[in-house]
Amino acid sequence: MQDILVIDDDIYIGDMLEEALRKEGYGVSRAYSGTEALLLVGQKKPDLILLDLMLPGLSGEELLPKIKGIPVIVVSAKADVADKVGLLMAGASDYVTKPFNIAELIARIAVQLRMAQSKGDTNALTFGDLTLYCDTLTAVIDGEEIRLTRTECAILKLLMQSPNTPVGRTTILDKISIDTPDCTERSLKQHISNMRKKLEAVNGHDYIEAVYGIGFKMR
Repeated sequence: MQDILVIDDDIYIGDMLEEALRKEGYGVSRAYSGTEALLLVGQKKPDLILLDLMLPGLSGEELLPKIKGIPVIVVSAKADVADKVGLLMAGASDYVTKPFNIAELIARIAVQLRMAQSKGDTNALTFGDLTLYCDTLTAVIDGEEIRLTRTECAILKLLMQSPNTPVGRTTILDKISIDTPDCTERSLKQHISNMRKKLEAVNGHDYIEAVYGIGFKMR
């Protein structure tokens, strides 16, 4: 079942959307503020987001750039063309003006979900609340974006592809040698140390474990 996150502090509109979406067979989760929405997205990634702009806490405009790898349809009373263009350029997948026709909105949702499914973002990997975007060399934790070097990204990708199995140092060097020929046995440890510090700085969690005598694995 595909899950849709409705972010709107208007309870009436949220209830109407939830009822209509559930009739169409979608799972629905709700957030009533931008801050709450950011927390929910960090805990469980929905398949699509319906985003109002006038929200307590983080506004929709502030929240949108923090959402990565999820189709976002803005549903707002703001009808100005400049607002629509600005939000579409900022990453929104579509824009629907309130008041809206529910059948049209359902159709737009279906289109965005089909596009996301056909695209099949193979450049994104997820481990718990950590998502790695290889095409942009970024990781996202709890909505916060972390910039990685090409070598750090290659190492993290390899570890996330086998999260429950320790990956040996020699294997890491061999697998990433094509993309990152600058990484050597001597520098590998430093690359991993730098990456661990970047990730840990977000929420205090150390995502990579050193396995004595073998190599490294996701924690």
